Amino acid sequence: MLWHISIIFIGFFIGLFAGLFGIGGGFLIVPVLTLLGLPIHEAIGTSLACISMSALASAYGHLRRKNVLFKVVVIKEAFSIPSALLGAYITAFLNTRQLSAIFGFALIYVAYKLIKKPETPSVKRNVKVDYRKVPVIGVVSGFSSGLLGISGGILNVPLFYSLGLPIHYAIGTSSVALFFTALAGTVGHYILGQVHFDKAILLAPGLILGGFSGARLAHEIHPERLKMGFSLILLIIAIRMILKDLGFVVP
Repeated sequence: MLWHISIIFIGFFIGLFAGLFGIGGGFLIVPVLTLLGLPIHEAIGTSLACISMSALASAYGHLRRKNVLFKVVVIKEAFSIPSALLGAYITAFLNTRQLSAIFGFALIYVAYKLIKKPETPSVKRNVKVDYRKVPVIGVVSGFSSGLLGISGGILNVPLFYSLGLPIHYAIGTSSVALFFTALAGTVGHYILGQVHFDKAILLAPGLILGGFSGARLAHEIHPERLKMGFSLILLIIAIRMILKDLGFVVP
């Protein structure tokens, strides 16, 4: 009984984190699932089912606060999903370890630029998007995600921010986009027999409640602090990728 309660609290923490920053939280979910006894490939597949649940709750919370640009989501996902499939296919022919390290250094640069750029006022009427750039963002995000196994949210938020979306809109729009990306990934892994819904259901209550709470909390935080928090996450993930490539054992 105590173990199940602990799993719910862990799920809540991950969901809160995901909803707050518009990310999937796969780098937290996968280690938990391996502790529950799943092999790594099945843990990754099951984590996508978990991300679908937390992203849906986060998306609902951000939608209630009107922090989502649907047109961006539709265009981006139309290019992201096939690009992710292509990236995953190409991994069979490439050594992705070196690419992972290079991408880690690129994330450090993105975090630096994110901190340096002044925040745009978070008023919807002031949000102007060059929709011609969205397909490019979809391809970059999807291909990198499929090639390197990186959460779409980690890429979505800075890319949406580069379009001129205020940080709250970048996070809210990322949450909705992430739901569709994770759902597509879940279906793919399910076909391969790599999704354990029984394990996902253990985390579900905490993930859903945490995702909704995170979206609500994000709305209350000053944009600059939110941006700093997201940049810190980028740095942590980047350092983790570089250390793994250097042969260090990291969770």
